[in-house]
Amino acid sequence: MNYAKLDTCSMANGDGIGVDLFVSGCSLDCRGCFNWKAQNPFYGTPFTENTINTLLDALKSPYIERLSILGGDPLEPYNKHAVEQILKRVRDVYGDTKRIWLWTGRTYEDIKDEPILDYVDVLIDGKFELDKKEKHEYHGSSNQRVFRIFNGGSCGHYASIVRQGSPFRDERKALS
Repeated sequence: MNYAKLDTCSMANGDGIGVDLFVSGCSLDCRGCFNWKAQNPFYGTPFTENTINTLLDALKSPYIERLSILGGDPLEPYNKHAVEQILKRVRDVYGDTKRIWLWTGRTYEDIKDEPILDYVDVLIDGKFELDKKEKHEYHGSSNQRVFRIFNGGSCGHYASIVRQGSPFRDERKALS
């Protein structure tokens, strides 16, 4: 798998400060895509053991709250296994102390049975549609949705649509 960019200190793609990994490759060819260069699966740099070590090291910082996986599309068939292995490594090292956000052009209904979702806390689904473009803090068009994914252990996971604001707003209020 190639990746287009690894940002080890980002405030752009999810709540709080996080690490953003933009994988390369997307066959959906959304008109008006903000990251059209990353549609090419060969764009960018090969993801190596050094890359995962850099990513894991960046997550060590106490002010880093999340890992965001974007693209391209992390759930392209040729990306899915590598991305799942990355998420597994993050969970093995950090448990549930770092939230994992994942963006895909696929819909939740089409991917709800994918094992990779067992590692994900927030899913943003749906193709970008230029004629439905809107300003939202987590996505670019009105057809896209934000899901809070809950891991049900041996029962798998379940999801809840977040209508507006942070997927963790109730948890943040409880901490205040």
